[in-house]
Amino acid sequence: MNYVLIGGGSGIGLKLAEILTESGNTVHVFSRNSTNLKSMEGVTHHTFDVEKDELPDMDEAIDGFVYLPGTINLKPFRGLKTEDFQRDLDINFLGAVKSLQWAFPRLKKSKDASVVLFSTVAVTLGMPFHASIAAAKGAVEGLTRSLAAEWAPSIRVNAIAPSLTDTPLAAKLLANDDKRRASEERHPLKSVGKPEDLAQMAAFLLSKEKSSWISGQILKVDGGISALKLL
Repeated sequence: MNYVLIGGGSGIGLKLAEILTESGNTVHVFSRNSTNLKSMEGVTHHTFDVEKDELPDMDEAIDGFVYLPGTINLKPFRGLKTEDFQRDLDINFLGAVKSLQWAFPRLKKSKDASVVLFSTVAVTLGMPFHASIAAAKGAVEGLTRSLAAEWAPSIRVNAIAPSLTDTPLAAKLLANDDKRRASEERHPLKSVGKPEDLAQMAAFLLSKEKSSWISGQILKVDGGISALKLL
């Protein structure tokens, strides 16, 4: 199988590339940095910045596509500028749109393609200081459902909505023991997410054998924070 990961050079994407190549698949990673991928057999790296670059020509069929770039721009609403909203929208939503328009003719060449996007638990669970990122990811959820309907039955489209996950993007929020402990305590499962938690879900959604009857869904992988309140 032939997979494309946009933004797979670290964190969740890196772990997903490991999972997919361990099963003998071919993985194309489009990211700014290839350092973590150099020793990984089965991976072809393409230097790509979603804010600046256009995706190159690619003739192969794509069996699975994952868009991973994201932002964590947490500020009080009064401190957010229009430029903050625009950048979050550009990276999280419009970058996905551009990448999906590039991928679509290649996904159509596959007999059963799957697309995985990433949202956030903050879309459905109101959180302070999340106005900009929640708005951008809300657009991603709308896009997920719309494309799932438009591209059925040949292309499945789903999204994963995580809570805080221990990736380079979230490093500032987990920078010391006190911050990590506080973040863990906010979740009913008393832990923050690990990259492999999200990567395993993405791999599941990419798999025809395991998820062939799932499309148009927003799957919450969030330590229980969106559904559980412990007394």
